Amino acid sequence: MAKTLKPHWVFAIALGSAIGWGAFILPTDWLSTGGPLGTLSGFAIGAGLMIIIAISYGFLIRTFPVSGGELAYALIGYGRIHSFFAGWFLTLGYICIVALNASALALLFRKIMPSVIEQGYLYTVAGWDVYLPEILISTTALVVFAFLNIRGTALSGRIQFWACVLMILAVIAIFISVVASPDTHFTNMSPALPDGVSPVAAIIAIVAIAPWAFIGFDNVPQAAEEFDFSPSKALRLIILAIVAATALYMAMLVSVSVAEPWQALANSGSAWGTADAVTGVIGGSGLLLLAIAITMGVSTGLNGFYVSASRVLMAMGRAEMIPPVFSRLHHKYKTPYVGIIAVLLVCLISPWFGRAALTWVVDMSSIGVTIAYLYTCLCAFRIFRPTHEARDPEALPGMYSTSKKVLSAIGAVVALIFMLLLLVPGSPGALGKESLIALAAWIVIGIIFFLSRIRHNRELTDVQVDRLVLGDVRPAVTRFHERAQMRKDGQVHRE
Repeated sequence: MAKTLKPHWVFAIALGSAIGWGAFILPTDWLSTGGPLGTLSGFAIGAGLMIIIAISYGFLIRTFPVSGGELAYALIGYGRIHSFFAGWFLTLGYICIVALNASALALLFRKIMPSVIEQGYLYTVAGWDVYLPEILISTTALVVFAFLNIRGTALSGRIQFWACVLMILAVIAIFISVVASPDTHFTNMSPALPDGVSPVAAIIAIVAIAPWAFIGFDNVPQAAEEFDFSPSKALRLIILAIVAATALYMAMLVSVSVAEPWQALANSGSAWGTADAVTGVIGGSGLLLLAIAITMGVSTGLNGFYVSASRVLMAMGRAEMIPPVFSRLHHKYKTPYVGIIAVLLVCLISPWFGRAALTWVVDMSSIGVTIAYLYTCLCAFRIFRPTHEARDPEALPGMYSTSKKVLSAIGAVVALIFMLLLLVPGSPGALGKESLIALAAWIVIGIIFFLSRIRHNRELTDVQVDRLVLGDVRPAVTRFHERAQMRKDGQVHRE
């Protein structure tokens, strides 16, 4: 693939994908759950946990800078079956987020210009009225960003960067205008917690949404093959993006909670409490700044997840886990255009189902990303060696590090906890019944698809799949099954 992605574009892919519509629509919902103290603390802790997971990403991106990211890591650590399901769940997660961002753009227009958008009523799905104009808006956004991505990562990278700049400037302007206003008071942030909620419960409830809130930094490994710089810089870019995303989330949360008493705002039942708080202080200019921030946030999310979803499909096509046509690159732009078009076609269905039904699918897509976190950390843990261990002559750079081995283990535990928070009934982040049904359906479809390809996949050797996905035979130190067999044979020989 063409190596055109510059460092600041990759930073923008990670940041822009992590900050979407939620940062500007959901602050009042988060405040009602955790209060100012629980929400700000929860985001800070969530960011710290994401950085721990990012350590494993940084090492693996530097060592294996290939498209597919977590799919390749699952292949290296645990083999082809694990790799297929990691890719399957990632594809689900990324495509869902593309669809959700397109619908969020229509939702923005619906909130700003309801008299225009709420024309041409079609039907109601799960309590959500579907109108023709919002379908047209979502469809247009999907087509435009598919076209931009086919035209090349250089073009989409520039757009991503400048959209992030505009979004950051809009958030800074909102924060300064609200906090500096003589009509706002930090006493509006009192009480620090919702009534009857303990600090621990409030914080855990917010930490539970961290996988959803910070989804996006994991887009970086998908584009690693297109870096025009050393992959060793990826970890710094990911950490910087997580820190920047946390700062933007916190800026919006503080802006909303100081604008007026947060409890009254959270209990008002407003459809868009963030806009009510900001416009109540700085008027129409606040609504304009919010519109700019949301538009840029949604656009960067659309762009970033188009990149990721299409690269995962390309990697699966390379490995022939799905039809190889998905591995084709555009003859002129060197982009995985078949994967981009596939993402577009699937997402074009979503606007017709209404946003309420779409959120059921999107909620369970967090599982896919959490599975990717888990495979990445487990793969890194298998590769890392304690510092004091005897050096292997074929060791990978940075492989011997006790601290990183411990951090990768902690990252795996964190990912597992996030997964349990999503799946265990009664937990703060537990998925609803509809989302669990959608998850079960996706698993069944994945099993059917895997079985349909199993005869063909048996014709490929592990070495062939390694070459297709990694571009070469994997390093000897990562041939875990071979090394385990050699140790076993050596033990038998000694006996």
